[in-house]
Amino acid sequence: MSEPRINDRIRVPEVRLVGPNGEQVGIVRVEDALRLAAEADLDLVEVAPMAKPPVAKLMDFGKYKYEAAMKAREARKNQVNTVIKEIKLRPKIDSHDYGTKKGHVERFLGAGDKVKVTIMFRGREQSRPELGFRLLQRLAEDVVELGTVESAPKQDGRNMVMVLAPTRKKSEARAEARRKKDEQKAATAAAAAPAESTETTEAETTEAPAES
Repeated sequence: MSEPRINDRIRVPEVRLVGPNGEQVGIVRVEDALRLAAEADLDLVEVAPMAKPPVAKLMDFGKYKYEAAMKAREARKNQVNTVIKEIKLRPKIDSHDYGTKKGHVERFLGAGDKVKVTIMFRGREQSRPELGFRLLQRLAEDVVELGTVESAPKQDGRNMVMVLAPTRKKSEARAEARRKKDEQKAATAAAAAPAESTETTEAETTEAPAES
């Protein structure tokens, strides 16, 4: 997006002028608007070129550009791409494998990612879709504290699919992970401090001079 026209680049006879604090000055000749800008040590910036007449505002354009760049940078920093992880299950999965798969789902949801859970039917299993439905329902209930059902179980050819969405945003999950990491570092440093003090005391006791 191109920058707005400012100061002498504004080539129109008159503008609808807005003051630095948003006050409406009214329609003035562009020469008068430029004079007011110079007197206030500000820039005349065309903010609505398609209006009749164009709208121009008195502002510090350098400061405006800096603040706009900072806002855009912060927005990019906070932007998190949605990631969908996939877990595949068999309708007759044993309890150990189910526990392992559930652990993966909990980890993904805890990190703020969506999870696509796919039940794979083979052979005669295709005639028992209720097995897959009950398994997906059980999984959703087991992870209810971390995620909710975004897309209910539905048949897709030989598979049955359900999508779980995390209960908290990925940015929140990352912030929580950073906080725990910082707390762990602080605890490690605090635990090491007394040990160093003890070693110093022992060294001083050992090196005490003998009586003559």
